[in-house]
Amino acid sequence: MADDLCFWAKDSLIVKHPKKNPLALRMLVLIFVMVCGVYICAVCLNQIGGHRTVRFLSYPVADRPCELTDIDPSEKPHVHFPKPKTFSREECSCNPVRYFAILSTQRSGSGWFETLLNSHMNISSNGEIFSVKVRRSNISTIVETLDKIYNLDWLTSASKNECTAAVGLKWMLNQGLMQHHGEIVEYFNSKGVSAIFLFRRNLLRRMISILANSFDQDAKLLNGTHKSHVHSTHEAEILASYKPVVNTSLLIPNLRQVEELVNKSMEYFKSTRHIILYYEDIINNRTKLVDVENFLRVPLQELSSRQVKIHKGSLSSQVENWGEIEKTLEGTHYQSYLHEDYKL
Repeated sequence: MADDLCFWAKDSLIVKHPKKNPLALRMLVLIFVMVCGVYICAVCLNQIGGHRTVRFLSYPVADRPCELTDIDPSEKPHVHFPKPKTFSREECSCNPVRYFAILSTQRSGSGWFETLLNSHMNISSNGEIFSVKVRRSNISTIVETLDKIYNLDWLTSASKNECTAAVGLKWMLNQGLMQHHGEIVEYFNSKGVSAIFLFRRNLLRRMISILANSFDQDAKLLNGTHKSHVHSTHEAEILASYKPVVNTSLLIPNLRQVEELVNKSMEYFKSTRHIILYYEDIINNRTKLVDVENFLRVPLQELSSRQVKIHKGSLSSQVENWGEIEKTLEGTHYQSYLHEDYKL
């Protein structure tokens, strides 16, 4: 009995472990390996992505500078590659652009001349920008306006945008140009701006045109509308029907004042790259326009304008007091103005 009890006690102390299942163990190992694999792949992909970002930030792609190898060294200061803020020049970004300014006086044919330039597919002349007084209030506003124009960010109907090869404006001598001539000459020379002088040889014709235009500003002969330039023969005839009376007591002083202003402007801007043109010369010889295209280094193209000349023929038919004018100018430096100086 004691032996049986002892045997039972021994049996009761023996703990038998359950038999292990090899398939379950294999499944656990497989799951562990898969989890580890996914984790390692995720870490590797994250590191690769991080390296790409760092590499991109460390080595940004720079814009390739535009260069012209087949250009005379003296021309390089006048060749530009503007990068406008308002649009992209796209495939024309490395097309060179020339800067210019038409320097003139009112009623000297500058409006007609500008339409000729704008008929060229690669020229943009943006009009009489500084007729607005606030833009010429001081040299800072003038420079700010010029920078915007020459960076191709001054958008007008004349803008050719992407493939512009020459960009500029029309600037009257009495619109801050002479007042700030020193700073403007410095700007032109530092920025490579070319000046196109356009004047009239016959200042008496210019004076008559100014008087007629001033009258129409109030009279508004064209159906209550004032027009400085017209595009039909009918409108031109209506405006030409008015014949002003010239104040002969002020005639010579006025002619002398304009003559001195023109001469002074050419003296002030003689250090700039420039060309001098006269309205009468362009009327008589249209090859003068080829000289302008060559000056701006643009491809030669036939230039045209829709504008119709208002005052034609002899001066004697355009004023009321021609006899007084003749008497005043005969024997003076301005006597040549009495004769017809060009034909249409």
